[in-house]
Amino acid sequence: MRLTRIRALLLLWAMLACVLVEPGWDSALAQRSGGGVGGRGGFSTPRPSPSIPRINPSPSPSLPLPTPRSYPSYPTYPRDYYPPGTPGYPSTRPPVYVTPGAGYNIDLIALLFIGGIVLVSISMLRGLQQAGRNNGGEVESSVARLRLAVLYTPKLQASLRQTAKTAETESPRGLADLIDNTAVLLLRAQDGWRFGMYEVWTGSLEKAEGQFDAWMTETRSEFIETYRHFEGREVVQAGYRAKVEPDGRYILVTLLLAVSGSLPPIPAPLRREGARQALMALATSSPTNTLAAYVAWTPEAEGEALTEQDLLLGWPRLELL
Repeated sequence: MRLTRIRALLLLWAMLACVLVEPGWDSALAQRSGGGVGGRGGFSTPRPSPSIPRINPSPSPSLPLPTPRSYPSYPTYPRDYYPPGTPGYPSTRPPVYVTPGAGYNIDLIALLFIGGIVLVSISMLRGLQQAGRNNGGEVESSVARLRLAVLYTPKLQASLRQTAKTAETESPRGLADLIDNTAVLLLRAQDGWRFGMYEVWTGSLEKAEGQFDAWMTETRSEFIETYRHFEGREVVQAGYRAKVEPDGRYILVTLLLAVSGSLPPIPAPLRREGARQALMALATSSPTNTLAAYVAWTPEAEGEALTEQDLLLGWPRLELL
C-alpha cells in the first residue's frame, strides 16, 4: 500500500511538470557554441612614470676670506708704576682684548640666498617624488563591457573567427588592434543591431585586472567554448555538434577592454546612437593605455544562431536598441 502511494505521488509530480514546462524550454536554456580572443599583457608592461629632472646644484658664491684686523698696541707698564688705588689712573690688572671670530665677515645676503636655493630645491624634489608615487600606485583605470546582439549572417560569424585567428594577443598594440578590427566589423553590420548593453567600472590599477578577469570569466561561462585564442595560445574543441534552431536570428558579440585612465561617458538609455558612441569610445584605445582586451561571440559554430528567447533568458539586462 505504501509503495502504491509513493508511485502515485511520483506520477502526479511528473504530470504536473509536463504541464508546467513550456514548449522549447530546453532549447532556450541550452548553451550554444562560442569563441573568444584576447589577452592582458598590458598589466605586465611597466607603466611609464614621470621622470624626475636632475637638478645640478648651482656653484656656491665665492666669498672673501676673513682677514685678521690690526689693532693698536698699547704700552705696558710695570705692576708698581702707579700706586694701587690711585684715583684717575688705570687699574693695575693687565688689559684684556677680544678678537672677533673669523665668521663675522660673511655677508648676510649671501647666506639668505644660499638658504633660499636649498629650500626651493627640496620643495621641487618632494613634489616630483609625490607625483611619481601617485602615478605609479593608485592610477585610475577603467574596465568597459559592451554587448551587441546583431542579426546573424554567416559572413559576420566567419569574419569574427578570422579576426580571432590572426590577432596578436601578447602585446598592448595587438590588443588595441583587436578592438579596432572588431569595431570595424560591427560598424559594418550596424543595420542589424537589435539589443545592447554597456557598463564601465572605474578604480585603481591593482583592482582593474581583477575586475577584467571577473567579467571575462562570466562571459566565458555563457556558452560552450569551441574556440579560444588567448595570449598566443589557440584551443579548438573538436566534436561539437551544432544546435541549429529554425527561428535563430542573432549573434551576440561581447567586447571587454581595460585601459589606464577614463573612458568617454555614454548617455543612458543606450539606444542605437549610444551603442555606436560606446563602440567608438572603445576604439579610441591605443598601445599606450591598453591594459587588457577580450572579444567573445556566440554562437561560434557554423549555422548556429540565437533566438530572441535565448537572448531574453540568457542576458536579461540587454536593452532594445
